[in-house]
Amino acid sequence: MEGMEQQLQRVEEKIQQVLKQYTFAQKEIQRLQKENSRLQEELQNKIEHANTLQQKAELLKVNTLNLDDTSKKDLEKRINSYLKEIDKCLSLLNT
Repeated sequence: MEGMEQQLQRVEEKIQQVLKQYTFAQKEIQRLQKENSRLQEELQNKIEHANTLQQKAELLKVNTLNLDDTSKKDLEKRINSYLKEIDKCLSLLNT
């Protein structure tokens, strides 16, 4: 009889352990889902920002057709700066 009671007690202890692990896993899943949602939102914001910068760069390129050499060089520097920022955003999206 005593052996049976000990076996039942061990089974109960193991069940409690499994329940604790399950509860912990559920909490971890919820945390990871929240983090995933946050990262998806951040990614979408970065994509939108990159698209906006790309549109600005395109507009600046179109507007350079009527500029003198000095203005074109200044504008080219600005465009390059925008392109670097776009590249930076894209690299963040790939990480």
